[in-house]
Amino acid sequence: MQTGAPHPEQLHDGTADLLEHPDPHTAAQAAAVENLLRCWVRETGIPDPGNGILRLSLPATGTALLIPVRYWSPTGWHRFGIPRLVDAPDHSPPIDAVTLAALLSRETLEGAGAAAATELVARVADSVQRTVTFISERRDSPAKGSDLFLTAEQALMLGHPLHPTPKSREGLSEAEGRLYSPELRGSFPLHWLAVAPSLLATDSAWTERGRVVPAAQLTARLAGPGLPLPDGYTPLPLHPWQLREVRHRPQTVALLDAGLLRDLGAHGAPWHPTSSVRTVHRSDATAMLKLSLGLRITNSRRENLRKELHRGVEVHRLLRSGLSTQWRAAHPGFDVIRDPAWLAVDEPNGDPVAGLDVMIRHNPFKPADDVSCVAGLLSPRPQAQSAAVASRAQSDRQPLQSRLADLITRLAARTGRPRGAVAAEWFLRYLEQVVRPVLWLDAEAGIALEAHQQNTLLLLDGDGWPSGGRYRDNQGYYFRESRHTDLDARLPGIGEHSDTFVSDEVTDERFAYYLAINNVFGLIGAFGSQRLADEQLLLAAFRRFLGDVALGPARLRTSLPAHLLDSPVLRCKANLLTRLHGLDELVGPVDTQSVYVTIANPLHS
Repeated sequence: MQTGAPHPEQLHDGTADLLEHPDPHTAAQAAAVENLLRCWVRETGIPDPGNGILRLSLPATGTALLIPVRYWSPTGWHRFGIPRLVDAPDHSPPIDAVTLAALLSRETLEGAGAAAATELVARVADSVQRTVTFISERRDSPAKGSDLFLTAEQALMLGHPLHPTPKSREGLSEAEGRLYSPELRGSFPLHWLAVAPSLLATDSAWTERGRVVPAAQLTARLAGPGLPLPDGYTPLPLHPWQLREVRHRPQTVALLDAGLLRDLGAHGAPWHPTSSVRTVHRSDATAMLKLSLGLRITNSRRENLRKELHRGVEVHRLLRSGLSTQWRAAHPGFDVIRDPAWLAVDEPNGDPVAGLDVMIRHNPFKPADDVSCVAGLLSPRPQAQSAAVASRAQSDRQPLQSRLADLITRLAARTGRPRGAVAAEWFLRYLEQVVRPVLWLDAEAGIALEAHQQNTLLLLDGDGWPSGGRYRDNQGYYFRESRHTDLDARLPGIGEHSDTFVSDEVTDERFAYYLAINNVFGLIGAFGSQRLADEQLLLAAFRRFLGDVALGPARLRTSLPAHLLDSPVLRCKANLLTRLHGLDELVGPVDTQSVYVTIANPLHS
């Protein structure tokens, strides 16, 4: 067992990396078991056992698990072997993900309740089964498409490495999953409703040649010719699954019966789901569409909220007030992907009709642009290989084949430098191209971005080095309450409809989690667990970077670097406990939407 070292050669359980196993079920089970164990270790504060074997006590069940530690990560991306019950016979089957979820849930029943525990176990089973399908399909058909952005969006096979149910999509049938899953390269035409003018709620800051383009005009363009739209009505695109769901809700039924909503059916060219599932992309379209989708994906049902629609347009207007010009002057390689227009439906009395909201997002990418969400870049990708090749790879202890590993390996071969040195330089460039611009925005405007790895897009140059970044998500903005006056001066009335101002205390907690723990520590953990670099060296590099931001000649007046450098502990989102408490991250006040726990700050260890 190794601790944060780049080349763990021996595995204590004598097994090869099961993620590379030729059997998709074995690989999916291994990924799910590791996710659950990583969550439990982080959220309950379990330290490095030091001897290569983690003994996990389960007092509620009256037993314990023995788990080989294959790699202990200072940032939490641990690698584990197969768990076994203490004193279990040698011939007993290993603990699978569903059994492990049940055992861990039982330990938290007092705080969570049996219903939440049962739901977690069901969602783990659903996530595992979908992952089996994804791995199987990709090993049989690994070819890439011509649109590099879409290819990268479809690459996140295993999902968040510290989430218990990263691929669960309960409510989606197997046939629907093939159409609507990015991992299976699904595509589908959108379903269209016609909205009477008396019901239409909308806003747009989308401009062309200096003129605002209404959202209704944008959706009409995206629909293309032949849509049977009644005079005066507005075309509203919906995800097909969502239409099936909402058409039975009393609000929608009444409006359809009254003719104020009219079902126009499926229409137009197919769209492709991106890594969020509900945001759809078409290579030839000037816009992407962020649709409402009532499936529970990770921690939330993904129906757009009206305040989020307002927030996307508001941020676009704020950036156009001059803030974007300042930002691009300081960091020309970074920007926000804008959400400048939206459409929704109100009842005749003015109440919003839930589930019929769509955000229109800029599509700034050409098919040849090499841009990837960071989560997809780091995720291990199933390889197309025979069982014999897989067996040989296991015996040779080959590293996981994420695209990050491919990039670092190719750069090392091209430059003739050690992989660790190349990885360190790549990491430093990432900090400059992605992290420093995000810190600049907080320093200059008091806006913290929820820049986790799925929301962060990385632009790569022709050699594979970081060359820029983009942020996306109309949900994930924190306007500091202490900067309310400054932001209101930039855009009078800001925050009135978007509910975006948050106390500085909560902002600091969330900013530290999303940018530092999820994004940067997650990147460091990927480097370490995939044997590309020593995590302690990268943590030292991050410390130097933060010191420069806080105290160097180009220092920024953001509180995050000092907080990360000075605090021995950090507050961290607990995805397993959030699930066990049945919380939806889109519901309720921002400071109570998730469970947060205190973890040791790896910059201090």
